Amino acid sequence: MEGNVLEQLSLFVIMSILLILLPGPDTAIATKNTIAGGRAGGMKTVLGTLTALMIHTCAAVLGLSALIVKSAFLFSILKYAGACYLIYLGLKSLWSLKNKDTFQDGKVLNHEAKRVNCFRQGFLTNLLNPKVAVFFLTFLPQFLEPGSNTFFQFMIMGLTYTLLTLIWFIVYIYLIHQLNAFMKKPAVQKWMEGITGTVLIGFGIKLALERK
Repeated sequence: MEGNVLEQLSLFVIMSILLILLPGPDTAIATKNTIAGGRAGGMKTVLGTLTALMIHTCAAVLGLSALIVKSAFLFSILKYAGACYLIYLGLKSLWSLKNKDTFQDGKVLNHEAKRVNCFRQGFLTNLLNPKVAVFFLTFLPQFLEPGSNTFFQFMIMGLTYTLLTLIWFIVYIYLIHQLNAFMKKPAVQKWMEGITGTVLIGFGIKLALERK
Protein backbone atom coordinates (compact mmCIF):
# COMPACT_ATOMS: atom_id res chain seq x y z
CA MET A 1 0.00 0.00 0.00
CA GLU A 2 2.75 2.42 0.99
CA GLY A 3 4.75 1.62 -2.14
CA ASN A 4 1.66 2.18 -4.29
CA VAL A 5 1.09 5.61 -2.71
CA LEU A 6 4.69 6.63 -3.38
CA GLU A 7 4.42 5.36 -6.94
CA GLN A 8 1.22 7.35 -7.51
CA LEU A 9 2.77 10.47 -5.97
CA SER A 10 5.90 10.14 -8.14
CA LEU A 11 3.77 9.76 -11.27
CA PHE A 12 1.69 12.76 -10.24
CA VAL A 13 4.81 14.92 -9.77
CA ILE A 14 6.25 13.87 -13.15
CA MET A 15 2.99 14.52 -14.98
CA SER A 16 2.55 17.86 -13.17
CA ILE A 17 6.03 19.02 -14.18
CA LEU A 18 5.37 18.16 -17.82
CA LEU A 19 2.07 20.07 -17.76
CA ILE A 20 3.59 23.08 -15.98
CA LEU A 21 6.35 23.33 -18.59
CA LEU A 22 3.77 23.68 -21.37
CA PRO A 23 3.52 27.41 -22.20
CA GLY A 24 0.13 29.02 -21.67
CA PRO A 25 -1.43 32.40 -20.80
CA ASP A 26 0.31 32.38 -17.38
CA THR A 27 3.71 32.04 -19.07
CA ALA A 28 2.94 34.85 -21.50
CA ILE A 29 1.86 37.19 -18.69
CA ALA A 30 4.88 36.28 -16.53
CA THR A 31 7.23 36.91 -19.47
CA LYS A 32 5.67 40.25 -20.29
CA ASN A 33 5.67 41.53 -16.71
CA THR A 34 9.21 40.32 -15.97
CA ILE A 35 10.51 42.26 -18.95
CA ALA A 36 8.48 45.34 -18.00
CA GLY A 37 8.89 45.23 -14.21
CA GLY A 38 11.97 43.09 -13.58
CA ARG A 39 12.01 40.18 -11.14
CA ALA A 40 9.61 42.01 -8.82
CA GLY A 41 7.03 42.33 -11.60
CA GLY A 42 7.47 38.70 -12.58
CA MET A 43 7.17 37.38 -9.03
CA LYS A 44 4.07 39.47 -8.32
CA THR A 45 2.51 37.94 -11.42
CA VAL A 46 3.42 34.45 -10.23
CA LEU A 47 2.01 35.12 -6.75
CA GLY A 48 -1.27 36.08 -8.41
CA THR A 49 -1.19 32.85 -10.41
CA LEU A 50 -0.45 30.76 -7.31
CA THR A 51 -3.26 32.43 -5.35
CA ALA A 52 -5.71 31.56 -8.13
CA LEU A 53 -4.42 27.96 -8.21
CA MET A 54 -5.12 27.59 -4.49
CA ILE A 55 -8.65 28.92 -5.01
CA HIS A 56 -9.16 26.38 -7.80
CA THR A 57 -7.87 23.66 -5.46
CA CYS A 58 -10.33 24.65 -2.72
CA ALA A 59 -13.13 24.88 -5.29
CA ALA A 60 -12.35 21.34 -6.47
CA VAL A 61 -12.38 20.06 -2.88
CA LEU A 62 -15.70 21.76 -2.12
CA GLY A 63 -17.28 20.64 -5.38
CA LEU A 64 -17.65 24.15 -6.82
CA SER A 65 -15.53 23.26 -9.85
CA ALA A 66 -17.84 20.34 -10.62
CA LEU A 67 -20.80 22.73 -10.49
CA ILE A 68 -19.11 25.09 -12.95
CA VAL A 69 -18.16 22.28 -15.33
CA LYS A 70 -21.65 20.73 -15.25
CA SER A 71 -23.45 24.06 -15.71
CA ALA A 72 -23.20 25.27 -19.30
CA PHE A 73 -24.30 28.75 -18.17
CA LEU A 74 -21.67 29.15 -15.42
CA PHE A 75 -18.98 27.59 -17.60
CA SER A 76 -19.76 30.02 -20.43
CA ILE A 77 -19.75 33.05 -18.13
CA LEU A 78 -16.33 32.12 -16.75
CA LYS A 79 -15.01 31.20 -20.19
CA TYR A 80 -16.04 34.44 -21.89
CA ALA A 81 -14.92 36.56 -18.94
CA GLY A 82 -11.50 34.93 -19.11
CA ALA A 83 -11.34 35.24 -22.90
CA CYS A 84 -12.28 38.94 -22.79
CA TYR A 85 -9.66 39.62 -20.13
CA LEU A 86 -6.89 37.91 -22.14
CA ILE A 87 -7.89 39.77 -25.30
CA TYR A 88 -7.99 43.03 -23.31
CA LEU A 89 -4.43 42.45 -22.03
CA GLY A 90 -3.28 41.54 -25.53
CA LEU A 91 -4.81 44.65 -27.09
CA LYS A 92 -3.36 46.77 -24.30
CA SER A 93 0.12 45.44 -25.11
CA LEU A 94 -0.32 46.11 -28.83
CA TRP A 95 -1.73 49.57 -28.14
CA SER A 96 1.38 50.47 -26.11
CA LEU A 97 3.44 50.01 -29.29
CA LYS A 98 1.74 53.06 -30.78
CA ASN A 99 2.97 55.26 -27.93
CA LYS A 100 6.53 56.27 -28.74
CA ASP A 101 7.06 57.53 -25.18
CA THR A 102 6.24 54.18 -23.59
CA PHE A 103 9.87 53.04 -24.00
CA GLN A 104 12.67 55.45 -23.12
CA ASP A 105 16.31 54.42 -22.74
CA GLY A 106 15.20 50.84 -22.13
CA LYS A 107 12.96 51.80 -19.21
CA VAL A 108 9.20 51.48 -19.18
CA LEU A 109 7.27 54.50 -17.92
CA ASN A 110 4.79 54.07 -15.05
CA HIS A 111 7.06 51.30 -13.78
CA GLU A 112 5.54 51.11 -10.32
CA ALA A 113 1.98 51.17 -11.69
CA LYS A 114 2.82 48.19 -13.89
CA ARG A 115 4.19 46.30 -10.88
CA VAL A 116 1.01 46.94 -8.91
CA ASN A 117 -1.07 45.46 -11.75
CA CYS A 118 1.11 42.38 -12.10
CA PHE A 119 -0.50 40.43 -9.23
CA ARG A 120 -3.98 41.18 -10.55
CA GLN A 121 -3.07 40.12 -14.07
CA GLY A 122 -1.60 36.80 -12.94
CA PHE A 123 -4.54 36.20 -10.60
CA LEU A 124 -7.36 36.95 -13.03
CA THR A 125 -5.71 35.19 -15.98
CA ASN A 126 -5.68 31.94 -14.00
CA LEU A 127 -8.88 32.37 -11.98
CA LEU A 128 -11.08 33.19 -15.00
CA ASN A 129 -9.82 30.22 -17.00
CA PRO A 130 -12.45 27.43 -16.73
CA LYS A 131 -9.96 25.01 -18.29
CA VAL A 132 -8.04 25.15 -15.00
CA ALA A 133 -11.19 24.04 -13.15
CA VAL A 134 -11.66 21.21 -15.66
CA PHE A 135 -8.00 20.27 -15.22
CA PHE A 136 -8.34 19.95 -11.45
CA LEU A 137 -11.46 17.81 -11.81
CA THR A 138 -10.06 15.47 -14.46
CA PHE A 139 -6.35 15.30 -13.62
CA LEU A 140 -6.21 15.10 -9.82
CA PRO A 141 -8.82 12.34 -9.32
CA GLN A 142 -6.69 9.96 -11.41
CA PHE A 143 -4.16 9.87 -8.56
CA LEU A 144 -6.57 9.46 -5.66
CA GLU A 145 -5.94 6.45 -3.44
CA PRO A 146 -9.21 4.48 -2.95
CA GLY A 147 -10.37 4.31 0.66
CA SER A 148 -8.27 7.28 1.76
CA ASN A 149 -9.39 10.77 2.78
CA THR A 150 -10.32 12.52 -0.49
CA PHE A 151 -10.19 16.02 1.02
CA PHE A 152 -6.65 15.49 2.35
CA GLN A 153 -5.43 13.99 -0.93
CA PHE A 154 -6.90 16.81 -3.02
CA MET A 155 -5.25 19.42 -0.81
CA ILE A 156 -1.87 17.67 -0.89
CA MET A 157 -1.93 17.37 -4.67
CA GLY A 158 -3.13 20.95 -5.07
CA LEU A 159 -0.36 22.25 -2.81
CA THR A 160 2.21 20.08 -4.60
CA TYR A 161 1.13 21.35 -8.01
CA THR A 162 1.22 24.94 -6.76
CA LEU A 163 4.70 24.45 -5.26
CA LEU A 164 6.02 22.92 -8.49
CA THR A 165 4.54 25.86 -10.41
CA LEU A 166 6.32 28.29 -8.07
CA ILE A 167 9.68 26.51 -8.48
CA TRP A 168 9.39 26.52 -12.27
CA PHE A 169 8.47 30.20 -12.50
CA ILE A 170 11.27 31.21 -10.12
CA VAL A 171 13.75 29.52 -12.48
CA TYR A 172 11.99 30.95 -15.55
CA ILE A 173 11.94 34.52 -14.22
CA TYR A 174 15.58 34.24 -13.16
CA LEU A 175 16.57 33.17 -16.69
CA ILE A 176 14.65 36.06 -18.25
CA HIS A 177 16.18 38.49 -15.77
CA GLN A 178 19.67 37.24 -16.67
CA LEU A 179 19.00 38.54 -20.16
CA ASN A 180 18.14 41.89 -18.60
CA ALA A 181 20.56 44.03 -20.62
CA PHE A 182 19.28 42.59 -23.89
CA MET A 183 15.63 42.67 -22.82
CA LYS A 184 15.80 46.30 -21.70
CA LYS A 185 16.64 47.54 -25.19
CA PRO A 186 13.67 49.61 -26.44
CA ALA A 187 13.51 47.67 -29.73
CA VAL A 188 13.45 44.32 -27.92
CA GLN A 189 10.80 45.50 -25.45
CA LYS A 190 8.59 46.66 -28.30
CA TRP A 191 9.10 43.36 -30.08
CA MET A 192 8.23 41.39 -26.95
CA GLU A 193 5.17 43.55 -26.26
CA GLY A 194 3.98 42.83 -29.79
CA ILE A 195 4.62 39.09 -29.51
CA THR A 196 3.02 38.67 -26.06
CA GLY A 197 0.09 40.88 -27.03
CA THR A 198 -0.59 38.73 -30.10
CA VAL A 199 -0.17 35.52 -28.09
CA LEU A 200 -2.58 36.69 -25.38
CA ILE A 201 -5.20 37.62 -27.98
CA GLY A 202 -4.70 34.19 -29.54
CA PHE A 203 -5.19 32.48 -26.16
CA GLY A 204 -8.30 34.60 -25.55
CA ILE A 205 -9.86 33.68 -28.90
CA LYS A 206 -8.98 30.01 -28.36
CA LEU A 207 -10.60 30.07 -24.92
CA ALA A 208 -13.74 31.78 -26.27
CA LEU A 209 -14.11 29.11 -28.97
CA GLU A 210 -13.42 26.26 -26.53
CA ARG A 211 -16.30 23.83 -26.42
CA LYS A 212 -17.52 22.63 -23.02
